[in-house]
Amino acid sequence: MTKLKNDLFLRACKRKKVERTPIWIMRQAGRYLPEYRAVRKKVDFLTMCKTPELAAEVTIQPVDIIGVDAAIIFSDILVIPEAMGMKLEMIESKGPKLYNPIRSISDINRLRKIDPSKDLKYVLDAVSLAKKELSGRVPLIGFAGSPWTLMTYMVEGGGSSRQVGTEIKKFIYNDPKSAHVLLDKIADAVAEYLSAKIEAGADAVQIFDTWGGLLSPADFEEFSLRYIEKIISQIKRKDEPVIVFAKGVHYKLNKLANCGADVIGLDWTMELGKVRSKIGNKVSLQGNLDPTVLYGNEEKIRNEAVKVLKSFGKNNGHIFNLGHGILPDVKPENAKFLVDVVKEESKKFH
Repeated sequence: MTKLKNDLFLRACKRKKVERTPIWIMRQAGRYLPEYRAVRKKVDFLTMCKTPELAAEVTIQPVDIIGVDAAIIFSDILVIPEAMGMKLEMIESKGPKLYNPIRSISDINRLRKIDPSKDLKYVLDAVSLAKKELSGRVPLIGFAGSPWTLMTYMVEGGGSSRQVGTEIKKFIYNDPKSAHVLLDKIADAVAEYLSAKIEAGADAVQIFDTWGGLLSPADFEEFSLRYIEKIISQIKRKDEPVIVFAKGVHYKLNKLANCGADVIGLDWTMELGKVRSKIGNKVSLQGNLDPTVLYGNEEKIRNEAVKVLKSFGKNNGHIFNLGHGILPDVKPENAKFLVDVVKEESKKFH
């Protein structure tokens, strides 16, 4: 196995000593990069996900172009519902659409049990290929959606084109028993999928709970957190870190810190320093610059990045990231400037 030339990200995940704070950016392989758009022009989004050579190419682009300390495999969280038998379409400028959304136990019973090595082989091939082509420059992250977030899409039938929340709440309040059957099925699939990604070469994995913030504190524990815990307990790994990013979940930080993850990702609405004093001795923290800061000028970007570093303070166990994905109309030079600022300014905190 190729020895990593830059293992800052992995060390920070384990709260080990680092010379500076590592940085990567959620959705860093994406539309803000002209090089990504050039590849995307030739094929549609799902074809890109399903063509290992193209997925590996765009995975590596941000490492070359903006200089991040980790690559994250180019894919989509909805490949799991699709593999389970739901028809998935990515509609330009509207987002994902899942046909025949789940409404009952009979819909759930129709879903297939997936075998990642067959049903999601294209993702695993992309992981192996990206790992090979990175040749140890930086670690590679694999990811999946949390069961709650995946179920939300599967019940709502989509995501970004309209307000999410109505159908999924009707479902969990009127038929909680079926909801738990589905969450269990998804958790098993996600655990196997993430284990397969680690086996294919991923150095770390992240679980995205994008819709966790839709839930009340008690419902979050019942419908999301317990399934995240189940996944983490089932992942086959040696020492590969697990990151959990639950957007909008301010109220369960202590519980999240005890879920078995090595790292908790934070959105930009939380004060990093306060969270560190609450849970920073249990886990590493990832985040949490407001993504819209990248619309600002260089002075603004520098000031805000330094604020995040100062908020965390002097210590190990911080991975710099945005508090959510980078926006598609951000200038690539602004993203590169952020990376350079963090690399330079963070040295004084170590």
